[in-house]
Amino acid sequence: MNQFVEKLLVPTLASNGALKKPHHIAYMDWGDTCNPHVVFCVHGLTRNCRDFDYLASALSSQCRIICPDVVGRGQSDWLEDEKDYDYHPVYLSDATSLIAHIQSQYSVPITIDWVGISMGGLIGMMVAIEPEITIHRLVLSDIGPLIPVAALKRMSEYVGKDVHFKNLEEFETYIREISAPFGPLTDEQWRHLTIHSARLRSDNTYSFYYDPKISASFKEHALLEDIDLWKYWDMLRTSTLVIRGAESDVLLEQTAAEMQERGPKAKIVELPGIGHAPILLDNAQISMVKDFLLM
Repeated sequence: MNQFVEKLLVPTLASNGALKKPHHIAYMDWGDTCNPHVVFCVHGLTRNCRDFDYLASALSSQCRIICPDVVGRGQSDWLEDEKDYDYHPVYLSDATSLIAHIQSQYSVPITIDWVGISMGGLIGMMVAIEPEITIHRLVLSDIGPLIPVAALKRMSEYVGKDVHFKNLEEFETYIREISAPFGPLTDEQWRHLTIHSARLRSDNTYSFYYDPKISASFKEHALLEDIDLWKYWDMLRTSTLVIRGAESDVLLEQTAAEMQERGPKAKIVELPGIGHAPILLDNAQISMVKDFLLM
């Protein structure tokens, strides 16, 4: 089971339509690099690729797993202009560039699956409707084509805030508080999320491992209206599994029900006692994903 970090230099599509200075996308590469079954795992809004360590470990004997840090998060570069974080083609361009890079390493056709938590699922949905890319199976954790404005307002209350902590213990307390909707996790899992969310600052305090400017999208959307992406969902034909937290305010029950009837007619699994979002760390959630991808 190999795992290592690579970086890929990709073009930066600016919100004004121009090309800017290119940026690096970091990614973890798990499993056999010759395995033609490749699973891309993409994290949520403020998270990073290390959220998938448990899932990747479970899949790595049967698949190659690519877990990127989305631009502005983890070890990937930060963008100079905060407006570019609200320009969705940036994320799609990064994803398709990474897929093309991985495809170029093979002399045979490969099978591509996508696992996305929250924002990572939205990116996957958009990638899967690209005509030149075939996604075999798509897993969405607690995200769909309608995001209520109330959920956006809630997230805007903490995303991008300049918080810092004296030590990892203080940081973990805060992580447990704002991430309580992830559901019941073990102490080991909370510590894992904490360690890989923490960036040591020059003053020896800890803050989040993402660019605070990623909150730019909330300045544009959080107080306005729901995000409605149904037209894209209806274009989707990929076999899709949706894992919904029963207490989620991001993927509402009625939205999930409609996702079963429209577009790819997704399979929906609802998890009691969990909100936004199932983080795919425990064995039960990992088994759901693994069984779907390997069926």
